[in-house]
Amino acid sequence: MKCPFCGHLEDRVIDSRAGGAGEVIRRRRECASCERRFTTYERVEDILPTVVKKDGRRESFDRQKLVRGLRIACNKRPVSTDQIEAIADAIEREAQESERREILSTELGERVMNHLRTLDEVAYVRFASVYRSFRDIDQFMVELGKLVKAKAP
Repeated sequence: MKCPFCGHLEDRVIDSRAGGAGEVIRRRRECASCERRFTTYERVEDILPTVVKKDGRRESFDRQKLVRGLRIACNKRPVSTDQIEAIADAIEREAQESERREILSTELGERVMNHLRTLDEVAYVRFASVYRSFRDIDQFMVELGKLVKAKAP
């Protein structure tokens, strides 16, 4: 494994542990050259559906892109990295279990919003404002109204 610090290609594994309900193996490694330690994660490569974008383009499902979008929405909110990873895991698992070859980006966006709505309302509104391309404050207020209405007893 290439050392992220010095680029050396030799290392040794110091510790290995199962994580993420046994779906991931976490390995602590030490570079043979600079002796700095780093962590790697190993997971089974899943066959995920191709994402069909709004304009018809197709691209591979990208977990990192999903996590990046969640992090942006949850920036400066009381949402942990573990919670963000759990949402990404759930959406990835749902996509895989659907056994479909293609999934619409709009469907993925709706799934993200459903998870964020229950986790953090501010993160939900942030994501929705970008995902739904709010053009003005009126659209923003309509979405907030839906959120408030859903919370009412």
